[in-house]
Amino acid sequence: GRMKPVIVVHGGAGRIFQEREEGCRAGVVRAVLRGYGILRQGGSALDAVEEAVRSMEDDPHFNAGCGSVLNEKGEVEMDAIIMDGKNLDSGAVSAVKCVANPIKLARLVMAKTKHMLLTDSGAQLFAQAMGVPETPGEKLITERSRERWRKNLEPDSNPEEFQKDLGTVGAVAVDSEGNVACATSTGGLSNKLLGRVGDTACIGSGGYADNSSGAASTTGHGESIMKVVLARLILYHMEQGMSPEMAADTALDYMKTRVGGLGGVIVVSRSGEWAARFSTKQMSWATVKDEQLHYGIHAGERHTKPVDEALAAGSEGF
Repeated sequence: GRMKPVIVVHGGAGRIFQEREEGCRAGVVRAVLRGYGILRQGGSALDAVEEAVRSMEDDPHFNAGCGSVLNEKGEVEMDAIIMDGKNLDSGAVSAVKCVANPIKLARLVMAKTKHMLLTDSGAQLFAQAMGVPETPGEKLITERSRERWRKNLEPDSNPEEFQKDLGTVGAVAVDSEGNVACATSTGGLSNKLLGRVGDTACIGSGGYADNSSGAASTTGHGESIMKVVLARLILYHMEQGMSPEMAADTALDYMKTRVGGLGGVIVVSRSGEWAARFSTKQMSWATVKDEQLHYGIHAGERHTKPVDEALAAGSEGF
């Protein structure tokens, strides 16, 4: 039967500094409307989540694609994953440089190889073979990222303090055919060791999608997320009969008590129920269901407006 499509996006959990709130709100709304546009025309959940994430990679407000944070050497190294709930196919890339849209590369890994995860120079070679244009690293670096990198290099700095402002991006969706998908992309941790790979590229941690339960995309402290395999844990709770919201809260609680990690998640069930939950101070998120757009950043904050009104307004006025 035909399902009513649903899409949810996040722009990262953490502490969103006030001067960036408007940009983050507008960015997640723009992304969710782009993804929903695909679903509305009968497009696939896979295409919708890829497009929503690509939109946020291109937005310097988020720590993914352009705007990614810098590693200890002052370079951008990015991770991304995409997963198809229909057949559990997945593609991911890690530690990639000089690619404007890692999520597109992850999709190509899924579609054009027998592998699931390509890393570093191998991912680079694959990108060249696929005709993906090379983007000079400088083009991906914003003044804000460079400034933070410098601050974190100072001897008395506490990078942990800055890590609270993380900004992985992600999307989950269920399409009119009832297929689910997830996509997640990030620049990782500021001043991370060379070659550090976090949760984002890891199946079950940064994201998971399975038509039998739903899809989840995560954000937050990567190492903590990996320890509890957060995305898969949420779907496990849903398989046990929990609602997306209950499953998300239970898993986030567990991560906090077990390993002291904070984060956020977006979830959609196979039947189109959704949740956007976080244990951090903030998480920018947006969703479209039943032609209504909902979005927020702070705990308990939820704005709602008809999708057509939002589309007519463009990204102004959020």
